[in-house]
Amino acid sequence: MSIMGRISFSCLFPASWHFSLSSQVLPRLVIPSIRQLLFISLVVCLIGLLYLLLVAGKGHVSWITKENHFHRHLARVTDIDATDTTNPNLNYGLVVDCGSSGSRVFVYCWPRHNGNPHELLDIRQMRDQNRKPVVMKIKPGISELAKTPEKASDYIYPLLSFAAQHIPKHKHQETPLYVLCTAGMRILPESQQEALLEDLRTDIPVHFNFLFSDSHVEVISGKQEGVYAWIGINFVLGRFDHVHNDDEDVVEVHVPGGDQQETLLRKRTTGVLDMGGVSTQIAYEVPKTEEIAKNLLAEFNLGCDVHRTEHVYRVYVSTFLGYGGNAARQRYEENLIRNTATRNRLLDQHIGETVESPLLDPCLPTDLQDEIGPPTQRLYLRGTGDFDQCRQILQPFLNRTNDTQTSLSGVYQPAIDYSNSQFYGFSEFYYCMEDVLRMGGDYNASKYAKAAKSYCATQWKILRERFESGLYASHADLHRLKYQCFKSAWMYEVLHTGFSFPTNYKNLKTALLVYDKEVQWTLGAILYRTRFLPLRDIQQESLKGAHSHWRHSFSFVNNHYLFLACFFIVLLSIILYLRRLRRIHRRTAQRCTPSSVPWLEEGLSSPTILINL
Repeated sequence: MSIMGRISFSCLFPASWHFSLSSQVLPRLVIPSIRQLLFISLVVCLIGLLYLLLVAGKGHVSWITKENHFHRHLARVTDIDATDTTNPNLNYGLVVDCGSSGSRVFVYCWPRHNGNPHELLDIRQMRDQNRKPVVMKIKPGISELAKTPEKASDYIYPLLSFAAQHIPKHKHQETPLYVLCTAGMRILPESQQEALLEDLRTDIPVHFNFLFSDSHVEVISGKQEGVYAWIGINFVLGRFDHVHNDDEDVVEVHVPGGDQQETLLRKRTTGVLDMGGVSTQIAYEVPKTEEIAKNLLAEFNLGCDVHRTEHVYRVYVSTFLGYGGNAARQRYEENLIRNTATRNRLLDQHIGETVESPLLDPCLPTDLQDEIGPPTQRLYLRGTGDFDQCRQILQPFLNRTNDTQTSLSGVYQPAIDYSNSQFYGFSEFYYCMEDVLRMGGDYNASKYAKAAKSYCATQWKILRERFESGLYASHADLHRLKYQCFKSAWMYEVLHTGFSFPTNYKNLKTALLVYDKEVQWTLGAILYRTRFLPLRDIQQESLKGAHSHWRHSFSFVNNHYLFLACFFIVLLSIILYLRRLRRIHRRTAQRCTPSSVPWLEEGLSSPTILINL
């Protein structure tokens, strides 16, 4: 190809355009030196890299963050939909809660793990075609079979049969089954416990094809139950997802066994307060290194890789038997009977022995008449409804000591950072606030005390009229009305005197459901016991290689990296083409003489060379 008077460039894609250059300006503009070409290329490359880092990188991070937040929000919505049992990537798990009054089976499910070792399994409660949780309960408790342990497997058969009907049959052999017994079994002699468990270990594999071994059935301690409850609530609240926003609270954590010298910042977990009928329990994370007795501390790793420490937690947990609402009332009544009998004997009185001379009880609503004790020690009571006096009377029942950092019965309690902490109160903490006082949710000590004081001071006749008019919660009964005053005072004292929560504490929420779901300790149990299962999915994911990762993020590549690659290819093509033009121009200039280009002398119009790109 030879260079003539004018060079014209034209392109039909992406848009039609055309321009021409005369031979006089061609050497200066189109044919730069090698040094100029290198400089221009370097500048363009730096601009491209800056675009990649500032625009593409930011877009990638925000895309991932937004997607994670979207999926977490979507999970709360789709969690109430019927479980799609035709999904081949869905896994299942069973937990049987063998309690004191009955046993319940919970069926859980979770999608295939995404292969990210930083994330936990997304476990949810399975829902049937009517979108109801797949749960079944039977009565009485398994501890009632203590003298006939050979009937244990027959007792539990209906629960497992029910669960088996909801789980696809081809999934049974990979579905883990855990049978965990609690309070009712703990009080049995060890020989009777073992006889019941052995019958289950022997017969369950005969009738069912679940993933089941001897270690999957046991009597768990109160400490384990407390840890499982803590795991369950924090998992539902998303506190184990350590990708946090600027508006989320964080804590400093010294991870046990971690190699890092500096503290780790991660999402603040929530503590758990639970008051049942018999016992009261508290559990919360201890974020900083502190010497705590082993029986009060649980250290565990929820992650699938024991070498990673982002999911290592130190949780203080303590259970107090006899400090539940009903057990406390029973202790209180026994004390009334004992002290009144002693006083009557010493002072030759007959207070409380007849309806006409009742013992005044400030922990019962005004004018409520009640009778307690066995027939030989019957004691008649009449309520005076004095909330403050009731609180003072109940304080000795907490068995507090003068030692600092102790709680109920003088048990050691690690310091709580009340300015940066959150607690959820379940069971009696919720019932005391909601059933009658109708103020469940965010706890406010002054408002709660005012409402409780007003309730106690109200005459029993008026309370009965309100109850019959349906002003209280649907599940509130006369037993709740009678002992609401006592339980209100007991809950207040346990919280503020027993556990030393300040009266201006604002971060306690009382709840029955979280995200419209009843949070059971069984959720924490299966999350903890299946924590190593993601390793299988992670290993399978790693076999797919880099191509798999490229494929999963193709939409992002198509938007950014593909654009940059095309940009650099076009740039390189232009540079190479310009260099070619430079060489052609030099060869032509060397061969050219005045006679060889007569059109310059004659002033002829310059021909045009079309170059299509």
